[in-house]
Amino acid sequence: MTDPMRETLDRWKAAFDGHQVDAMADLFTPDALFQGFGPEVVAGRDAVRAYYEAVPDDRTADVAVVSTYVIGEQVAGGFADVTFRDPKGWEAAVHLSLTLQRDPDAWRIRQYHVSRVSADHN
Repeated sequence: MTDPMRETLDRWKAAFDGHQVDAMADLFTPDALFQGFGPEVVAGRDAVRAYYEAVPDDRTADVAVVSTYVIGEQVAGGFADVTFRDPKGWEAAVHLSLTLQRDPDAWRIRQYHVSRVSADHN
C-alpha cells in the first residue's frame, strides 16, 4: 500500500504550485471541512475552490510528510509541515493536518486544517 498522505499531498502540491483550482477542489470530498489561513471553517468543494482562487498565482508550497495513520481501507490521515512561498520573499510555515477518505478513484481530503508555525506561543 502506498502512503495515503504522500500520495494525496503530491497531487495537492502539483495542483497548488500550478494554481489549478479545479484540480485542487477535486482533491476534496464534496462535503469536506476546510480551515485555511482565514478565520472561518468552510465546507464543500465550492468553498475550497473559492479559497484557492484567491491565492496569488505565484505562490508555491514545500511539503514534508511528518506522519501518516491508516484506519482500515477507507480512512487515513496525518500531519505535514508545509512552507508557502512567493518569489518576492513572502513565506509562511504551517503544520497541516488531514483526514482522508478513500473513494473508488483516489484518496480525497475530508478535513483540512492549517496552523501557522510561530516561535512565540504566548
